[in-house]
Amino acid sequence: MTRSVLVTGGNRGIGLAIARELQAAGDAVAITYRSGEPPEGFFAVQCDVTSMAEVDAAFAKIEAEQGPVQIVVANAGVTKDTLLALMSEETFTSVIDTNLTGAFRVAKRAVKGMMKLRKGRIILISSVVGLSGSGGQANYAASKSGMVGLARSLARELGSRNITANVVAPGFVNTDMTAVLDEKLQETIKQNIPLKRQAEPEEIAKAVRFLASDDAAYITGAVIPVDGGLGMGH
Repeated sequence: MTRSVLVTGGNRGIGLAIARELQAAGDAVAITYRSGEPPEGFFAVQCDVTSMAEVDAAFAKIEAEQGPVQIVVANAGVTKDTLLALMSEETFTSVIDTNLTGAFRVAKRAVKGMMKLRKGRIILISSVVGLSGSGGQANYAASKSGMVGLARSLARELGSRNITANVVAPGFVNTDMTAVLDEKLQETIKQNIPLKRQAEPEEIAKAVRFLASDDAAYITGAVIPVDGGLGMGH
């Protein structure tokens, strides 16, 4: 049976790989994007996750197109890396607002339909940095760490309705976000990864596909690292 899926920030990188993977699994996949042109082949809605009104409107369009959302992947995110001593309050709060409060807004709206259906999957895309920390990324790490507490609270709150909430924590992934890093820095990061390489976005997407599948029906409140061993023990 075709399921209605939403991937936020599904127009590039990890989000697009997740959208493609779930579509390949036979799901009807909608994506939201904030700027630029959406990829072809998906029902795409422009939406800024920092606005509850825009999130509401996006869900209404998606529900009209493919029915209530059964699987939501909160992937939309930003980075504004700065050392703490130089970080403005706006630089801190804007990253929290997109990454963490954005995930809250999306989950809150998705749960409406899921509770009626008495089933659903909430999958939050966090980061190895949320668990191990990273210099210059206090805002990003705090936002990604917060996702773990959010998902585990939702897992406890919604489990009786057959709704699971899990986190995928990618490591160093080959995307536009990492491509801008200095080559020397990229090499240093790779040396700290037991598998000595970056992940491809598709490798993150496969973990999401598993969590969205019937095979993962008894997994909730979990954090699945897909990081080549980078965050081991965290």
